[in-house]
Amino acid sequence: MTSSGTQSRSSKFLKDLGIYAIGNLGSKIITFAMVPLYTFFVEDTANFGYYDLCLTAIFLIMPFATLQLRDGAFRFLLETQDNERRSKIVTFVYRTLLSSFILCVIATAMLATFTSIDHLWYCLGLLLAMSLMEVISQVARGLGNNKAFVTAGILSATGIGVLSILLVAFLGMGIKGIFIANILARVVAAVYLELRLKIISTYFKFHITLSRVGRDILKYSLPLLPGSLCWWLTGSSDRWFINHYLGLDVNGLYAVALRFNGIILTLATIFYQAWQETAIMQYNSSDRDKFFSKIFNSYIGILAIVLTVYTFTLKIFYPIIVDANYQESASYLYLMGISAVIFALVAFFDMGYQCAKDTPRTLPAIILAAIVNVVCNLLLVKHMGVYGAIATSIITHTVLLLYRLHDMKRYFKLSFYPTTSLAVAVMALGIIPYHLLSSSWLSLAYMLLASLVAFYSIPAKTRKEIKSKIRGALRHAAHAPFQQ
Repeated sequence: MTSSGTQSRSSKFLKDLGIYAIGNLGSKIITFAMVPLYTFFVEDTANFGYYDLCLTAIFLIMPFATLQLRDGAFRFLLETQDNERRSKIVTFVYRTLLSSFILCVIATAMLATFTSIDHLWYCLGLLLAMSLMEVISQVARGLGNNKAFVTAGILSATGIGVLSILLVAFLGMGIKGIFIANILARVVAAVYLELRLKIISTYFKFHITLSRVGRDILKYSLPLLPGSLCWWLTGSSDRWFINHYLGLDVNGLYAVALRFNGIILTLATIFYQAWQETAIMQYNSSDRDKFFSKIFNSYIGILAIVLTVYTFTLKIFYPIIVDANYQESASYLYLMGISAVIFALVAFFDMGYQCAKDTPRTLPAIILAAIVNVVCNLLLVKHMGVYGAIATSIITHTVLLLYRLHDMKRYFKLSFYPTTSLAVAVMALGIIPYHLLSSSWLSLAYMLLASLVAFYSIPAKTRKEIKSKIRGALRHAAHAPFQQ
């Protein structure tokens, strides 16, 4: 491929990155702004810990409620421009989702008859609302409507913010208000996507043969279900171990730190969404390995900057933005950030399975990681407390990363650039100044120096493209008032 073709791919990738950044950052800024609200108005850390456990359980059930159709819908819609095939994909996904929702309602009614679980019906409402939003938004992405997908994310987060202020701050509804705000906001966002894109009226057909399409989608999606269970064990089971050994109060502290740790995961999600489209479309290109290597090494440098800026900025402002009852959680942030960075790199390699439609091969590594996670939690949380859970997360993600590094050789071969080791060093050594520097000014100085080193670890061509995009955005912002 010519250099102009390579630049075109990079420009397309950076453009997609910008679109997803606008949506995810806009929505997540609102979401993270809710953390101080929740900590100030849900003062009992045990109550917030219970809500976090409910949310963790919902994340466990959701892949089974949706049969991972979100992934199947996006993957199969992305590769086709044929409206008849699109109709078959959308119809199968929507029919299957409706049947699953009915089963969820029946199962919840039976559970409510024989047990007494606090906020059970609210949990069901949030499960259905999140599942609906996830599937419809991925259908929108698959149909090429990235801007609608981004707008829906912002609308959902804005709704959560406004309704949380109303229900939690003004009406004092506690975690019940948090549930209602999250449910209504996601329903509104899903309705917006339907009204804007008219997915049902355009693509949903009652009388259409779906056997072949349905088999293909399920063949892709169902192998992801065991993986989703293992991912839950890997990423969420720590909350249950903390609750068992340390109690809901400590789980509430941990939950707040996790919310802030979501900043890194949000930025990783932005990258993942843009990279997902680019990787799938470029998988069969002649210079795939060279292009993938460039993106991979650039990503490590960017992650180093993100980790440094995120942790040290939070360290400086944590006493201001978090209630005194939750201040202890600040000491968890850097190590949790390291775990999030390793997880982000694992997600980069997962793209090989999606590109090749070889999702069954995801299972062995995830099963191994789940076993490692459970064993380490059992051994470490009781004796090391929250740090045991964080250590478990780091160990689990590292095992998974090493496995993926080896397994991905069957799909693509990456080169590790020498300068990338600088970014790795910045991340590994940052834990020392994070815990030793007590002065905000010294922390700020280190943050700027480390970020500069990480930036210059990024490949030169990528640095040039990033600078060009930033200059273009600044010029546009400067001229915008005069164009109105």
